[in-house]
Amino acid sequence: MPIGTRIKRIRTLRGITQKELGVRLGYSERNADIRIAQYESGKRTPKEDVINGIAHILEVSPEALKIPDIENHHGFMFTLFEFEEQFGLTVDKAESMPFLRLDNDPTIYDHSIKEMLDDWYACKSKLANGEMTNEEYINWKLNYPENSDLLFNRKPSKK
Repeated sequence: MPIGTRIKRIRTLRGITQKELGVRLGYSERNADIRIAQYESGKRTPKEDVINGIAHILEVSPEALKIPDIENHHGFMFTLFEFEEQFGLTVDKAESMPFLRLDNDPTIYDHSIKEMLDDWYACKSKLANGEMTNEEYINWKLNYPENSDLLFNRKPSKK
């Protein structure tokens, strides 16, 4: 999700107008809402100091506004948080180990997400059972979804 969409979502959640946010950032009252609208629409990208200022005003981590960097643990977590919002992915616990799952309510997520995860699980099971080599598994991931058994070789359902 683009940074502007994140800003708008959190700003709206906090009940702050574009003008109020812009003025609190130090923009003139005349242009404050215009500048924030430009950030939210993606016409302008806020610099790091502006992101930090927006985060402070909205009382969130700057990481909550940025496009997550999955190369670090915080970015990974914010990616998972976004998956929860967008796709119904949630955290659960079994035998004291946390794991990720789709929400039990299938109306929360697009059914194709479940099918894609089923596809991944089937492929991972083939690897674990010795039906697929590690190289084949890596190639499956690198060429996904073109070589997906479940998504493209499924028999048409009878209605």
